Amino acid sequence: MTKGFFKIFTLVVFIFTTLGIGALVFFPSPWSYTNTSPELQSRIIIPRTLGDSTGNFLDPLDLLTLEDTMTAWAPLSDGEVLVSVVSGYFGGITESQFIAYRSLLEIESPINVAFIEYDEETQSFRRVWSAPTAATRPGTVSLHTNDLLGDRSISVILSGMNSAGEQTLTAFRLNPQARGQAIQQRFSKIADIKIDGSIAVRETPRSQAFHAGFGVGQSFTISAFGRDFESANILDQIEAIYAFNQGSGRYEQVGMNRIPGSQIEQQRVRQLLGNRNEFETFLSGLWHRVTPQGTIDESHSIYFNLASREIIFVGDGTQQIFIWHNSNPTRLGLHLNTQNISINSLRRAVDVELESLDSIRIRIIENVRLIRVSSPWDGSFQQASPIETHERERFLNSHISARYDGPMGRLHFNPDGSYTMGFGDTIVEGHYTFFMVNGREMLELRPNNGTPQREIFIVESEASDVFPRRNLTLHQARLGVGGIERLNERPLSLTLIGDQYR
Repeated sequence: MTKGFFKIFTLVVFIFTTLGIGALVFFPSPWSYTNTSPELQSRIIIPRTLGDSTGNFLDPLDLLTLEDTMTAWAPLSDGEVLVSVVSGYFGGITESQFIAYRSLLEIESPINVAFIEYDEETQSFRRVWSAPTAATRPGTVSLHTNDLLGDRSISVILSGMNSAGEQTLTAFRLNPQARGQAIQQRFSKIADIKIDGSIAVRETPRSQAFHAGFGVGQSFTISAFGRDFESANILDQIEAIYAFNQGSGRYEQVGMNRIPGSQIEQQRVRQLLGNRNEFETFLSGLWHRVTPQGTIDESHSIYFNLASREIIFVGDGTQQIFIWHNSNPTRLGLHLNTQNISINSLRRAVDVELESLDSIRIRIIENVRLIRVSSPWDGSFQQASPIETHERERFLNSHISARYDGPMGRLHFNPDGSYTMGFGDTIVEGHYTFFMVNGREMLELRPNNGTPQREIFIVESEASDVFPRRNLTLHQARLGVGGIERLNERPLSLTLIGDQYR
C-alpha cells in the first residue's frame, strides 16, 4: 500500500508542477509587470571633449579606437556648416550639446555658438540659443567647456582667429539656476578678447572643499600676449591680464606685464614674420627644450617634419606624432593646427613664436586638457645643429621607404605613409606609422577597409643604428591603461629585400 501511495503522490506532484510551469509561460506574473511609460536610465558615456568641466580627464590610451563623430543633434539650416561639437550634461538630467557653426552664404561670416537640448514637448533635440563670436576662420577654431568662474556654472569657450590674423576668445556662461527662465536669460557673454598674439586661460588651483562639492572656487584669469607698440623692437611683447568682475559680469583687464624680446637683426625678423612658407622652412628640423635654468634638455624635443607635414613630440620615452594640417601667420610666428596620427579625436593648437634666430617659444592648447596654460610642451626651444638633426631625423620619421619579405608574405612601406601587404593572392593596402611609447618602438597598421580596425606591433631589430633595418621582428601588442601588453601571437619576422641595406 505504501508503494501504491508513493506512486500516486509522485504522479500528483508531477501534474501540478507541469501546470505551474505552463501558467508561468502563458500568463504574466504580477512581479514581472513592465511599465510601458518612458523611463530615464543612466548610461556610461565617453565625452567627446575627453574630459568634463571639473577637470577629470580620460587616459588617451583608453581612446585608441575613438573616432570622430562630429554630428549635430538638431538639423542645421541651409548654408550652415558644422565646425566643432561638445556634448555632455550641462546642468540638466539629459545630455545636451554645444556646437560651433558658420554660414557659407556670407563672406568672412563669424563663427557662431549654439546650444542644443532635448525638448520634452516635441520629444526631440532642438537648437534653443545661438550667438556670434569674434572668430571667422573655421580651421583655427577650438571649442571647450569649463567652469571658468568657480561657481559651478558652465562656460562655453570658443578660441580662434579672425580675418585680421588676430587670436580671439569668446566665452558665454550658462547659468544653471536660471533654467526656468527664458533661454536668452540663461546665457550671458562674459569674455570677448582679441589680440595680435596668443590667448590662454590661467588655471588657478582650487581648494579641496570646492572639488568635494562644497563652496565656490576662485575664477580663472585670462592672459593675452601681443606686441608692445611702445617699443621699437618687434619681438618685445606685453601680457594683458583679464579677471572676472562680479559687478559687470564680464572679464576686464586688470594688469599688464612687459616681456622683452631678443635684440636681433630686424630685417631678418621681418623676412620671417608674416611669411608662412619662410617661417615653416625656418621651423623645419629638430628643436630641444630649454630649461628654466637656461640649459638644453635633449630628452624633450620637437621635430618639425616639413616634408611629411608632421610634428613629432619626443619626451619621457614617448614619441607622439601629429599631422601638421595647416599654418596661419600670426604677428610673431605661426598658429598650427595638428591632429594625432593614431587618435583622430586628439588635436593640438600650437602657437609658435620667434624668440631669436635660433630659438622659438611654444604655447599649446590641447583638446584633451580643455584650455590650459601649463602644457608639458610650453616654453622655449633651441634649434639643434644641422649634423644632429640629420643623424636623428631618420629615427624620428614615422614613415620609411623599404620592402620586406617574410614567411607570412611581403610588406612594402612607402614614404607617403601607405603600405602594401601580400599574402599569396591576397593584397591588403592601408596606412602605417612608426612611433615610440615608453622608450619602445611601435608600428601601427591601419587597413583601408572602411573600418576603424588597426593592428599594433612592438618593433624589434638587430641593427637599430642602421636605416632601414635589415631585419625586423613584429610582436602583436595592445595599448591600454597599463601600457604595452604583448599578445600571445606568433611574431612576424621580416627581412629587407634587395640592395636597400646601407
